[in-house]
Amino acid sequence: MAKRSGAGRRVKPAGGFELLAWYWMRISGLLLVVLALGHLFITHIIYNVESINYAFVASRWAAPKTGFFWRIWDLSMISLAMFHGFNGLRQVLDEYVINPSRRVVVHTLIWSFMFALLGIGSYAILMFQKDEKYINQWELEHGRVANSSPSTSPASSVLVDSTR
Repeated sequence: MAKRSGAGRRVKPAGGFELLAWYWMRISGLLLVVLALGHLFITHIIYNVESINYAFVASRWAAPKTGFFWRIWDLSMISLAMFHGFNGLRQVLDEYVINPSRRVVVHTLIWSFMFALLGIGSYAILMFQKDEKYINQWELEHGRVANSSPSTSPASSVLVDSTR
C-alpha cells in the first residue's frame, strides 16, 4: 500500500467555524431525512397527492390541537433545508472563490439571499390564517364538496371531487 505524500485532502476540518459547519451538515442532513421522509409518508402514502391542496394545508395548520405541531414541523423542515443547502453552496463556492475580498462579497450575497427566503417562508408558515371564504368559493367554482368542520382532522376536510 503506497503512502500519500501530503497531496491528499483532509475531509474533516481541523477546527473553528469550518469544523462546526462540517458537523452541522451531518446533523442537519440526518434531521432533514427524518422530516422529509415523514413529509413524503404523509403526502404520498397516508393521503393521495391529488388531494393535497390549500384546504388540506389550511385545515392542518389551523387545527386547534395539532396545528402548532404541523407548523413547527414545516418551519423546521424549511429552516434546516435552507441552512443546510446554503452552507453547502458556501462550501462549494469557497473552492472556486479564492480572493478573500471576493469571498466576503459572495458570502454576504449567499447569506442575505438565504435569510430573505427563510424570512418569507417563516412568515408564510407562522402568520398563516385559514381563509374559509376562499375555500368555499373554490369549492363552488370546481363543483367540489368539503366537510369543513373546525374540529375535524385534515383528512376529513380534504376536498372530494363530486363529479367522479
